[in-house]
Amino acid sequence: MIPQPPSAVLLDRDGVINEPVLDPLSGWAESPYAAADVALVAGAAEAIRLVQRHGIPIAVVSNQPAAAKQTHSLADLEAVDAEVRRLLATKGVEIPVWRYCHHHPDGTDPDLGVVCDCRKPEPGLLLDALDALGVPPSPDVVIIGDSDADIGAGRAIGIATILVEHPATAHRRGHETPGLRVESAGQWAKVLTPDG
Repeated sequence: MIPQPPSAVLLDRDGVINEPVLDPLSGWAESPYAAADVALVAGAAEAIRLVQRHGIPIAVVSNQPAAAKQTHSLADLEAVDAEVRRLLATKGVEIPVWRYCHHHPDGTDPDLGVVCDCRKPEPGLLLDALDALGVPPSPDVVIIGDSDADIGAGRAIGIATILVEHPATAHRRGHETPGLRVESAGQWAKVLTPDG
Protein backbone atom coordinates (compact mmCIF):
# COMPACT_ATOMS: atom_id res chain seq x y z
CA MET A 1 0.00 0.00 0.00
CA ILE A 2 1.42 3.38 -1.00
CA PRO A 3 0.51 6.21 1.41
CA GLN A 4 -1.13 9.28 -0.08
CA PRO A 5 0.36 11.63 0.82
CA PRO A 6 3.47 10.11 2.41
CA SER A 7 5.18 11.66 5.44
CA ALA A 8 8.46 11.75 3.48
CA VAL A 9 9.93 10.56 0.19
CA LEU A 10 13.40 9.10 -0.30
CA LEU A 11 14.69 9.17 -3.87
CA ASP A 12 17.48 7.16 -5.39
CA ARG A 13 19.44 9.36 -7.79
CA ASP A 14 20.66 7.58 -10.95
CA GLY A 15 17.74 6.33 -13.01
CA VAL A 16 15.23 8.29 -10.92
CA ILE A 17 16.48 11.90 -10.93
CA ASN A 18 19.22 11.81 -13.56
CA GLU A 19 19.78 9.56 -16.54
CA PRO A 20 22.30 6.74 -16.23
CA VAL A 21 25.07 6.57 -18.83
CA LEU A 22 26.97 3.69 -20.38
CA ASP A 23 29.97 2.67 -18.27
CA PRO A 24 32.65 1.40 -20.67
CA LEU A 25 34.25 -0.68 -17.90
CA SER A 26 31.15 -2.68 -17.03
CA GLY A 27 29.15 -2.32 -20.24
CA TRP A 28 26.08 -1.38 -18.19
CA ALA A 29 24.24 1.91 -17.79
CA GLU A 30 25.42 3.36 -14.47
CA SER A 31 26.02 6.66 -12.74
CA PRO A 32 27.54 9.47 -14.79
CA TYR A 33 31.11 10.22 -13.72
CA ALA A 34 31.55 13.59 -15.43
CA ALA A 35 29.41 16.68 -15.05
CA ALA A 36 29.13 16.96 -18.83
CA ASP A 37 27.31 13.62 -18.92
CA VAL A 38 24.59 14.60 -16.46
CA ALA A 39 21.03 14.92 -17.79
CA LEU A 40 17.81 14.87 -15.81
CA VAL A 41 15.27 12.10 -16.30
CA ALA A 42 12.33 13.51 -18.26
CA GLY A 43 9.72 14.83 -15.86
CA ALA A 44 11.82 14.24 -12.72
CA ALA A 45 12.15 17.89 -11.70
CA GLU A 46 8.46 18.49 -12.29
CA ALA A 47 7.57 15.38 -10.25
CA ILE A 48 9.76 16.50 -7.33
CA ARG A 49 8.29 20.00 -7.49
CA LEU A 50 4.76 18.59 -7.39
CA VAL A 51 5.53 16.46 -4.34
CA GLN A 52 7.22 19.37 -2.57
CA ARG A 53 4.27 21.63 -3.34
CA HIS A 54 2.21 19.30 -1.14
CA GLY A 55 4.61 19.88 1.74
CA ILE A 56 6.16 16.41 1.54
CA PRO A 57 9.84 16.41 2.56
CA ILE A 58 12.30 14.75 0.16
CA ALA A 59 15.82 13.37 0.56
CA VAL A 60 18.17 11.67 -1.89
CA VAL A 61 19.85 8.36 -0.96
CA SER A 62 22.35 6.92 -3.43
CA ASN A 63 25.13 4.32 -3.57
CA GLN A 64 28.20 5.82 -5.28
CA PRO A 65 31.05 3.28 -5.04
CA ALA A 66 33.32 4.42 -7.89
CA ALA A 67 35.86 6.00 -5.53
CA ALA A 68 35.98 2.81 -3.45
CA LYS A 69 36.72 0.88 -6.64
CA GLN A 70 39.24 3.58 -7.64
CA THR A 71 37.76 3.92 -11.10
CA HIS A 72 36.92 7.59 -10.42
CA SER A 73 37.79 10.09 -7.71
CA LEU A 74 35.64 11.58 -4.99
CA ALA A 75 36.15 14.90 -6.80
CA ASP A 76 34.55 13.39 -9.92
CA LEU A 77 31.58 12.23 -7.87
CA GLU A 78 31.25 15.61 -6.18
CA ALA A 79 31.25 17.35 -9.57
CA VAL A 80 28.41 15.11 -10.77
CA ASP A 81 26.47 15.77 -7.57
CA ALA A 82 26.90 19.51 -8.05
CA GLU A 83 25.68 19.30 -11.65
CA VAL A 84 22.59 17.28 -10.72
CA ARG A 85 21.73 19.92 -8.11
CA ARG A 86 22.42 22.74 -10.56
CA LEU A 87 20.15 21.27 -13.22
CA LEU A 88 17.39 20.78 -10.67
CA ALA A 89 17.80 24.37 -9.51
CA THR A 90 17.31 25.62 -13.08
CA LYS A 91 13.89 23.94 -12.85
CA GLY A 92 13.12 25.57 -9.52
CA VAL A 93 13.85 22.47 -7.42
CA GLU A 94 16.04 22.27 -4.33
CA ILE A 95 16.30 19.13 -2.22
CA PRO A 96 17.64 19.83 1.28
CA VAL A 97 19.06 16.43 2.19
CA TRP A 98 21.47 14.35 0.06
CA ARG A 99 23.09 11.20 1.43
CA TYR A 100 25.67 9.12 -0.43
CA CYS A 101 27.40 5.86 0.39
CA HIS A 102 30.88 5.77 -1.16
CA HIS A 103 31.78 2.35 0.23
CA HIS A 104 31.98 -1.00 -1.52
CA PRO A 105 32.96 -4.32 0.06
CA ASP A 106 35.10 -5.21 -2.98
CA GLY A 107 36.67 -1.78 -3.27
CA THR A 108 40.43 -1.35 -3.49
CA ASP A 109 40.60 2.02 -1.72
CA PRO A 110 41.84 1.33 1.83
CA ASP A 111 39.35 3.72 3.44
CA LEU A 112 36.29 3.09 1.27
CA GLY A 113 36.68 -0.57 0.36
CA VAL A 114 34.82 -1.78 3.44
CA VAL A 115 31.61 -3.47 4.52
CA CYS A 116 29.31 -0.79 5.90
CA ASP A 117 25.76 -0.38 7.14
CA CYS A 118 24.95 2.48 4.75
CA ARG A 119 25.30 0.80 1.35
CA LYS A 120 21.84 -0.14 0.13
CA PRO A 121 20.27 -2.69 0.61
CA GLU A 122 21.56 -2.03 4.14
CA PRO A 123 19.31 0.59 5.78
CA GLY A 124 21.85 3.04 7.21
CA LEU A 125 21.67 5.60 4.41
CA LEU A 126 17.88 5.71 4.61
CA LEU A 127 17.86 6.04 8.39
CA ASP A 128 20.41 8.86 8.24
CA ALA A 129 18.36 10.74 5.64
CA LEU A 130 15.14 10.34 7.61
CA ASP A 131 16.87 11.54 10.76
CA ALA A 132 18.02 14.64 8.87
CA LEU A 133 14.42 15.24 7.76
CA GLY A 134 13.13 14.69 11.31
CA VAL A 135 10.82 11.91 10.12
CA PRO A 136 10.79 8.45 11.75
CA PRO A 137 10.73 5.35 9.54
CA SER A 138 7.17 4.10 9.13
CA PRO A 139 4.84 2.69 6.47
CA ASP A 140 3.94 6.32 5.68
CA VAL A 141 7.43 6.93 4.22
CA VAL A 142 8.19 5.97 0.61
CA ILE A 143 11.45 5.12 -1.12
CA ILE A 144 11.53 5.42 -4.91
CA GLY A 145 14.33 3.66 -6.75
CA ASP A 146 15.20 1.66 -9.84
CA SER A 147 16.98 -1.28 -8.20
CA ASP A 148 16.58 -4.28 -5.93
CA ALA A 149 18.93 -2.52 -3.49
CA ASP A 150 16.48 0.37 -3.10
CA ILE A 151 13.53 -1.92 -2.51
CA GLY A 152 15.47 -4.13 -0.12
CA ALA A 153 16.63 -1.17 1.95
CA GLY A 154 13.10 0.18 2.16
CA ARG A 155 11.71 -3.16 3.21
CA ALA A 156 14.41 -3.48 5.89
CA ILE A 157 13.03 -0.47 7.75
CA GLY A 158 9.35 -1.04 7.00
CA ILE A 159 8.67 1.79 4.57
CA ALA A 160 6.67 1.73 1.34
CA THR A 161 8.51 1.04 -1.90
CA ILE A 162 8.08 2.18 -5.50
CA LEU A 163 10.23 0.70 -8.27
CA VAL A 164 10.93 2.84 -11.33
CA GLU A 165 11.42 0.48 -14.25
CA HIS A 166 13.92 2.59 -16.14
CA PRO A 167 14.69 0.64 -19.32
CA ALA A 168 18.45 1.22 -19.08
CA THR A 169 18.79 -0.19 -15.55
CA ALA A 170 16.96 -3.50 -15.80
CA HIS A 171 20.21 -5.24 -14.76
CA ARG A 172 19.77 -3.73 -11.28
CA ARG A 173 16.52 -5.48 -10.51
CA GLY A 174 14.60 -8.73 -10.71
CA HIS A 175 14.72 -10.26 -7.24
CA GLU A 176 12.71 -7.86 -5.07
CA THR A 177 8.97 -7.24 -5.13
CA PRO A 178 8.11 -3.55 -4.65
CA GLY A 179 4.87 -2.12 -3.37
CA LEU A 180 4.31 -0.51 -6.77
CA ARG A 181 5.98 -0.48 -10.18
CA VAL A 182 5.98 2.64 -12.37
CA GLU A 183 7.62 3.59 -15.64
CA SER A 184 8.04 7.35 -15.23
CA ALA A 185 8.51 10.24 -12.82
CA GLY A 186 5.09 11.53 -13.72
CA GLN A 187 3.54 8.27 -12.58
CA TRP A 188 5.15 8.20 -9.15
CA ALA A 189 4.33 11.86 -8.55
CA LYS A 190 0.66 11.25 -9.32
CA VAL A 191 0.56 8.25 -7.02
CA LEU A 192 1.96 10.23 -4.08
CA THR A 193 -0.07 13.41 -4.28
CA PRO A 194 -3.71 13.63 -3.16
CA ASP A 195 -4.85 15.43 -6.32
CA GLY A 196 -2.63 13.36 -8.62
